[in-house]
Amino acid sequence: MGKRQSRPWIVSDELWSLIEPLLPEPGPKRVEGRPRIPDRQALCGILFVLHTGIQWEYLPQELGFGSGMTCWRRLAAWNEAGVWEALHLVLLKKLRAAGKLDWSRAVIDSPCTGRSAGPKSGPSPVDRARPGSKHHLIVEGRGIPLAASLTGGNRNDVTQLLPLLDKIPAVAGVVGRPRHRPDSLLADRGYDHDKYRRLLRQRGIRPVIARRGEEHGSGLGIFRYVVERTIAWLHGYRRLRIRWERRDDIHEAFLNLAICLITHRHVQRLC
Repeated sequence: MGKRQSRPWIVSDELWSLIEPLLPEPGPKRVEGRPRIPDRQALCGILFVLHTGIQWEYLPQELGFGSGMTCWRRLAAWNEAGVWEALHLVLLKKLRAAGKLDWSRAVIDSPCTGRSAGPKSGPSPVDRARPGSKHHLIVEGRGIPLAASLTGGNRNDVTQLLPLLDKIPAVAGVVGRPRHRPDSLLADRGYDHDKYRRLLRQRGIRPVIARRGEEHGSGLGIFRYVVERTIAWLHGYRRLRIRWERRDDIHEAFLNLAICLITHRHVQRLC
């Protein structure tokens, strides 16, 4: 994706111009007489936590972010207002308008996070049944994220296949109807179920899913690597490697924000 800036939590003018119109109007101040921290500075604080994994209470206020609680409240409020979903759609429209979305295929995968507690967590099958969560991710043919979700670590991957497909937004950007379905869907053996193959075909999507019991070397790896690469980018954000938040909506907010940042890097390539 190219070399990152040394301070990736700094919000560029270009990114801020996309985010600012999507933010809800601020509510009444909680403490009279204290000036409200500007939204852009609070967003920088949120990005600092996302990138470094630092605890909210240790957020360095000397950098001008405001308190950790202030940034936490903004993240929760913006997530509830659907800011990150709206931003993601704006970015996908830009990519489709430039002909940079590959709808010929999509790829799905569901990596586990580190230990976690609270809603949307459960015994992890890959960590000796310790409580954990899963990030479910679907990307288009080049690895650009289309949708993501959070579940408990004990949820079967295939049960989230259709819900994740349904989360792909209808992306306009060119003349004609908005598009939200790929031509085919690639998945590993964790999604091997004839029922879901049938349901995919009913939606006009060709299933390309590895079967259990067959020898490795199906050839899907040359196409599936894009989702594994995007997962690596996603978990490059330290706050997503281990789920520290007991509240699932806060972790999902970080997940959706990270999806936007990855998609935005693809948009930057257009410039």
